[in-house]
Amino acid sequence: MLDTFLAEAQHYVVTYGYGAVFLGVFLESFGLPTPGETLMIASALVASHGKLDIRWILLLCWIAAVVGDNIGYVIGRQGGRPLVLRYGPRFGIAHAHIEHVEGFFARYGGAVVLVARFVVVLRQLNGIVAGILGMRWWRFLAYNAAGAALWVGFWSMLAYWFGRGLIGLLHRFEPMVIVGIGLAMAIFLLVIWILRRRAGARSR
Repeated sequence: MLDTFLAEAQHYVVTYGYGAVFLGVFLESFGLPTPGETLMIASALVASHGKLDIRWILLLCWIAAVVGDNIGYVIGRQGGRPLVLRYGPRFGIAHAHIEHVEGFFARYGGAVVLVARFVVVLRQLNGIVAGILGMRWWRFLAYNAAGAALWVGFWSMLAYWFGRGLIGLLHRFEPMVIVGIGLAMAIFLLVIWILRRRAGARSR
C-alpha cells in the first residue's frame, strides 16, 4: 500500500512539477491534511533520476515549510483557540489534535518546534498552537526555520541517495556518512537533553 501511495505521489510530482511539491508542503504546514512529506520524498526520488533538481526541492520545501508554519502561527495568534476549535474540524483539525499538541508544548516548551516536523500532528499544528499559546514570533521563527531545515534535509537527501543507489554512495562517501551520522546523533541527543531539562524545570 505504501509503495502504491508513493508511486502515485511520484506520478503527481512528475505531472505538476515543483509547484505540486511546494503547495503540498505549504498547505500541510498550517494544518490542512495534505501529504506534504510524501510529496517531498517522492520529488527527491524523482530528482535522483534527473527529472527534477534536488537543490530546488530542498529550497522550495524549506520555504514552503517555514512560510506555512508562520501562517499557522498568525491564525493561532490572531484567531485564538476558540476560532481554531470552532472552524478547525471543517479542515480536518480535530479538538483532540489541538489538545495533544498543547500537551507537548506544556511539557517541553517552545523547543518542541525544533523537532515537531518529525512527528505527525505536531508537524501540521505546531505553528497554530505556538500562536495560540502566545510564543514570541522571533523565537518561533528561529526554532521553526532550523527544524524545517533538519526535516527537509533529512528526508529529501535520504530519498535522493536511495534513488541514486544508497549502498554505492555509502561505500563511496563512507567517512562523510560516518561523520554525518555522528553529528545527527549528537544533535538529537542535545535536543532530548534540552527538552528534559525544560520539562524538569517546569515540574518544579
